[in-house]
Amino acid sequence: MGVKLGDIIPPEAVEEVNLQFFNGKSVAIDGFNALYQFLATIRGPDGRPLMDSRGRVTSHLSGLFFRTLNLLEENVKVVYVFDGQPPELKKETIRKRVEAKKVAAEKYEQASRRETSRLRGNTRARRRPSRSTCSSLQRSCWRRWASPT
Repeated sequence: MGVKLGDIIPPEAVEEVNLQFFNGKSVAIDGFNALYQFLATIRGPDGRPLMDSRGRVTSHLSGLFFRTLNLLEENVKVVYVFDGQPPELKKETIRKRVEAKKVAAEKYEQASRRETSRLRGNTRARRRPSRSTCSSLQRSCWRRWASPT
């Protein structure tokens, strides 16, 4: 579910340690949180998630693999915890996220259609400049050329 521990743990109770501190120890990692982190951050050069040859997203698998590998190299035993269905308390938050995602997708589609339409309109206009554009450009260039500097 995710808990803001900073709100309930005083700063003096927090100790920062390096990775070697966990050498020979077992560490539990929130599996859903890790998967979400990898899906949100691991991207290809074009900004899209990593995918296999069939178009299936694989960013999360790549992230899990390399994080686990790095921790195992430091002799840290990794346990990914998947804690089942979200509690009742989070259902409203999930509903709001789903709704926000729908609204964002609709806005994206509208903006994409507007931009596509705008670009198509601009390419038609750029194909051949009008006479007035040509003559005003010629006058502008002539003035710059003819004026002493």
